[in-house]
Amino acid sequence: MIYIYELEMKVRDYECDLQGIVNNANYQHYLEHTRHEFLSSIGVSFASLHEQGIDPVVARIHIAFKAPLRSGDLFLSKLYVEKRGIKYVFYQDIFRKSDGKMAIKASVETVCLVDGRLGDSELFDEVLSPYIL
Repeated sequence: MIYIYELEMKVRDYECDLQGIVNNANYQHYLEHTRHEFLSSIGVSFASLHEQGIDPVVARIHIAFKAPLRSGDLFLSKLYVEKRGIKYVFYQDIFRKSDGKMAIKASVETVCLVDGRLGDSELFDEVLSPYIL
């Protein structure tokens, strides 16, 4: 894998379920936060895009759960991105920092609504082009 971005995070107590592991729904928060931080790091503002009529949205998510994270665990959330037709596919993996074990493997398909209609965004293509594999 050629990751283009990584973000370190820490599991908080309230993200865990009765078994003491991260509740599955919280992984989507981790994935979304990583994508937003990546975009922010390359100067992309969702508010600015929206003002220009461009709204990137999630179309589909696939998550394979590999190993649990627990309260207090530090982890690395990594990603790379591909363009397929009008979709941007973010491949995102999360690794437990203590032993490097993969916690989840995910792919997130996103599309752009341009002025409320599904379509290509030249602006989004332009800012992502240096990072697309």
